[in-house]
Amino acid sequence: MQKPARLDALTGLRSFAAVNIVLFHFSNPDWFGPLAPVVNAGYASVSFFILLSGFVLGYNYNARARAGKLETMRFYEARFTRLYPVYLLSLILAFKLIPIEWEAHTHGMFWAGIVLSPLLLQGWIPEIATFLNTPAWTMSAESFYYVLFPWMARWKKPERIGRHVAKMGLVWLIGLVPGTLYVIYNPDGLAHVDRFSYGKWLQALKYTPLPHLASFVFGVLLAEFDEVVPRMGKRRLVMGLFGFAATFFVLTQASHLPYPLLHDGFFMPLFGCIVLGLAGINPLSKLFGLAPLVFVGEASYCLYLLHFNLWNMIHDSHVLDHFGLARFDPWISYVLLVGLALMALHFVEKPAQRILRNWLHVWR
Repeated sequence: MQKPARLDALTGLRSFAAVNIVLFHFSNPDWFGPLAPVVNAGYASVSFFILLSGFVLGYNYNARARAGKLETMRFYEARFTRLYPVYLLSLILAFKLIPIEWEAHTHGMFWAGIVLSPLLLQGWIPEIATFLNTPAWTMSAESFYYVLFPWMARWKKPERIGRHVAKMGLVWLIGLVPGTLYVIYNPDGLAHVDRFSYGKWLQALKYTPLPHLASFVFGVLLAEFDEVVPRMGKRRLVMGLFGFAATFFVLTQASHLPYPLLHDGFFMPLFGCIVLGLAGINPLSKLFGLAPLVFVGEASYCLYLLHFNLWNMIHDSHVLDHFGLARFDPWISYVLLVGLALMALHFVEKPAQRILRNWLHVWR
């Protein structure tokens, strides 16, 4: 079966989403003027990555699965060899945080974090979901979604567009349920909830796998919808432009909207429009498919997963002070993070992937 064509525009967009998460964690949104609402809502980029993950897997595997040609174990091997080496590197880079985690948790939770983090299971316990590496909770969620995906990929191809859109709408509504219940019942008793709020139930909503499952499923269904929408023509261009414009408008109004709904779920249809737009052949997809964006976008996973601990290493080492570059911070740190992510892609992720796949092939 022929391999689906590359979607370079989506890879290019991943570069913006990954950089936005870096800025969300390590900048003042007000520095970015009219783009401040986008940076301040960097958490939405994580929701986008989860949806995009479902779409990309569906785009590459749905047709193969429906034809009975998707081997589940080979799929799991491909996911493991692609993602785990950099994930393991992110944990190794976090060695200096171990004493901090020891002080921050009960002894039981600390050892649970030590044991469960390498197994990609820490995200199921809200208290340790961000153990050692804050962004790594998403890999705990994604690994769960990957286990489910081979079953999802065998869903029947849509015969009637209207029925399939209704199915996607139902998944969207289900995705809104956790945030809606939180808003209604306010189980943490918080007077105001925003990105800086903390509560046991809010942690569960933000970092555990189940509240985000609908976004992944929506992405898989979106890939099926993508199969029946022509790639040429203005329809996808209009959808893409609408998705960007509507997302930006909602983000400008974020202070007036419930944060638990915005954190995940709310943006699914708008992100879906963006993905469909960039998966088409039009001026918008050509813009995001420019070679420099694709080049950085290919390292977006490394940038996302490593940026938190690399940032700490850069600043704990005082290397910028040593070379007289601290006056250019934080901008030079952003450049360094992108450069280090590209190095991790080419010197860790890709070589490790080849070695692991060769090793698994020998022992299979």
